[in-house]
Amino acid sequence: MVATPIGNARDITLRAMDVLASADVLAAEDTRTLRRLLELCGIPVGERPLIAYHDHNGARARPRLLDEIAAGRSVAYASEAGTPLISDPGFDLLRAVREAGLPATAAPGASAVVTALSVAGLPSDQFLFAGFLPNARGARARALEALADTPATLVFYESPKRLGAMLAAAADTLGADRQAAVCRELTKRFEECRRGTLAELCAHYTQNPARGEIVVLIEKGSAPRIDQATLEDQVRETLKTLSVRDTADRLSRELGVKRREVYQMAMSMSEND
Repeated sequence: MVATPIGNARDITLRAMDVLASADVLAAEDTRTLRRLLELCGIPVGERPLIAYHDHNGARARPRLLDEIAAGRSVAYASEAGTPLISDPGFDLLRAVREAGLPATAAPGASAVVTALSVAGLPSDQFLFAGFLPNARGARARALEALADTPATLVFYESPKRLGAMLAAAADTLGADRQAAVCRELTKRFEECRRGTLAELCAHYTQNPARGEIVVLIEKGSAPRIDQATLEDQVRETLKTLSVRDTADRLSRELGVKRREVYQMAMSMSEND
């Protein structure tokens, strides 16, 4: 399993170059990307097989790669960018290799998750990588709600087209004042790391659509928990002057409580009055 650069080609390691130069068989999530990297490194493919291995052909390609390893030939698998198995189809390949009792090792290197943690300025002593959130609005909200109390910095991958909606959902579910960072195009020419609250970042990227590869980091929640009776009293009192929606917005922000929980409580009280 060979880690490849996430942007700057010079981030490839000497060991990765040695492995790619000496392997009997090359496999890659994107063979075109690997060919370009090999050309930059001065490593010829020669007569060696270069096999595509990705989500759409994994079931067909795995048996051949396992046969090559079982026959004693070395196989180097490279993801399109970064470390194999991190949001990468190499997971199924590695698992199949292990289940077959065959040897496997890794040539570590660049990872967008670790690189983002290095530059974002958010606590990195504990972090949870959650990959890509669901695209559907409801499923995304539920996924964020499940992560709300995680005592660690949250790390997500996101696409440029979905960034604004993702930040809005995070602000709504986790709290608009929660600190976060958007890291874009890491190690590339137009690298950017923007810090701010979820509300500030949502406003910025709604007005200024992002481009490129994106990692979103959100600080862990630190607000003390409020007991149910006190929360009910606060909701009942706030509803005297504000709407259900505004009550949910204010109390989730001020008390550090999930907005959905406050909204449902306020809605129930409003309907019963």
